[in-house]
Amino acid sequence: MEIVLEKNNSTNAKLKVNLKEADYQQKIKEKLKEYGKKVTLKGFRAGKVPASLIDKMYGKSILVDEINNLLYESVNSYIKDHKLAIVGDPLPDADKTNDIDWDNQKDFEFVYDLGLVGDFAYELSDKVSVSKYNIMVEDKVLAETLNNLRKQYGKMTDGETCQEGDFVKGHLKEVNGIYDQETSIPLNRVSPKEISKFLNKKVGDKIEFVIEEAFEDPTYIEYVTGLKKEEAATKKGKFEFTILNIRHQEAAPLDQEFFDKIFGKDTVTTEEEFNDKLKATISENYQRESDALLINDIREYYINNTAIELPHEFIKRWLLTTNQGKITQEQIDKEFDSYLNELKWTLIKNKVAENNEIKVEHEEVTSKVRQMMLQQFGMTSVPEGMEDTFEKIVDNYLKENNGKNYVKMFEDAYNGKAAEFIKSKIKLVEKNVTVDEFKKAAKVA
Repeated sequence: MEIVLEKNNSTNAKLKVNLKEADYQQKIKEKLKEYGKKVTLKGFRAGKVPASLIDKMYGKSILVDEINNLLYESVNSYIKDHKLAIVGDPLPDADKTNDIDWDNQKDFEFVYDLGLVGDFAYELSDKVSVSKYNIMVEDKVLAETLNNLRKQYGKMTDGETCQEGDFVKGHLKEVNGIYDQETSIPLNRVSPKEISKFLNKKVGDKIEFVIEEAFEDPTYIEYVTGLKKEEAATKKGKFEFTILNIRHQEAAPLDQEFFDKIFGKDTVTTEEEFNDKLKATISENYQRESDALLINDIREYYINNTAIELPHEFIKRWLLTTNQGKITQEQIDKEFDSYLNELKWTLIKNKVAENNEIKVEHEEVTSKVRQMMLQQFGMTSVPEGMEDTFEKIVDNYLKENNGKNYVKMFEDAYNGKAAEFIKSKIKLVEKNVTVDEFKKAAKVA
């Protein structure tokens, strides 16, 4: 067997594989012999079918299968042994493949197109500067969160007049159309400029409004009318709403029952302890968002500041070939920049990990799954006496989907370690910001 690499340029190459009959002949003989032991054919005893008949019946399919297996192993070994940085998979030259005469040829030439990654360098020092946001939880954020929680866990009562935040049941009728049915309107979804039409109205009152002005978000029109998206989009113009019932949501009192519902039984016992715990929880939640934004900003920095030569046309062809029937050329062209950015970030992380011998051990994968499971179950630790059961749950999860769950969690752990290593080597400029300032920064990102 002879394998020759011919580079067209720094990002495209052809891999030519020349096979002689001697390269595969022995494998074919062994396979035919195996078939001969298993094949049953009328008129012959088991295992006594003549070799010439076995060859006639199965020889061509065995030849194709064995050569394909040999090619797969040989091409992958060549790429690995010669440390070729490729994108995607080798793509067979369709014209060459179609010219093969499987019935008569003894020697074969196969040609594969390769997409190569150009050699690149990345900066990993304090010359790289990225902002890290420390979010300060202001009293107004604490008050808003507390107010929302009290409403969420409060009880519903009948109201005499419509107030902000009420749920109003009524008869909704299209003035110049056919829509006519009972529905409920959450007043917190009514636009600010139209809410005055509802406030202080009583049971029996009629309210007239233009639906697209009252509900500026189209999804709210879907919700209020109960219609499917396409049909709701056609509903415009004047509607009449007759109030049948007003439901007012009273805030839950700041008592032990409320404290227990939020943080668990007797975790906090006073209003001061509750506020401190709530503030810490809000801070933790926003810190996770801040950490996610930091990783995203690091990603954006490296994508924009690391020059990597990539075979664009090869990648497009590879995406279309490997996702045949699932994706169109138009979709590929539309999403190509996003795909390239993700590919660049993956290549950078992998090179950082390789250069710095970053590895993931099995215990790190299982530990990541344990943490994920604890979050799903709403626990901070495994209850005493449930350790064995919990480990079985973790083990079963990793084995599900034919091991794909394990691969996914391994990749998550690997990517996380690489990102954390990068984070430890660059300059993080800490900025103390309010929640609103952070939201603006996150929106820009």
